[in-house]
Amino acid sequence: MWIFRLVAIFALAFGLSACASKFKTYNGPAVTSVQVHKADRKMYLLHHEKVLKSYNVALGWAPTGHKAFEGDGKTPEGSYFIDRRNPNSEFHLSLGISYPNPADVAFAEAQGKRPGGDIFIHGWSRKPIKRRDWTAGCISVKDREMEMIYAMVRDGTPIHILP
Repeated sequence: MWIFRLVAIFALAFGLSACASKFKTYNGPAVTSVQVHKADRKMYLLHHEKVLKSYNVALGWAPTGHKAFEGDGKTPEGSYFIDRRNPNSEFHLSLGISYPNPADVAFAEAQGKRPGGDIFIHGWSRKPIKRRDWTAGCISVKDREMEMIYAMVRDGTPIHILP
């Protein structure tokens, strides 16, 4: 009888630790694109035209308009793609966005400035933020939401960031 209790305890402990993992699995339809609607503070994961998931987002601390320069606090607008993953992000998990593209670089350089970079979709579960939009230009969601996004969205997925 003691062996059954030991197995049950082990199974329970293993099951609970698996639930606590930030790495989720996803076996549904492929996410074929991501859309961010900045004015609505919404992000949509799509399979072709069908919305699979939607999320409320926080943006850069100066969200109106397209990111043009490093430090401007704006979230980019335009079409990019997911180009990297960071499982050890300071912000729980993160997916890199391919900003800046060649046009972004050319515009910034023509103004004698740098375009900035390191734009991500990332999590945030630390102390509450006093501002609706607070990032340096990234797109932020809750950590538990980021876990699912990280599982669903693959490198190379197009992301369209709309005003």
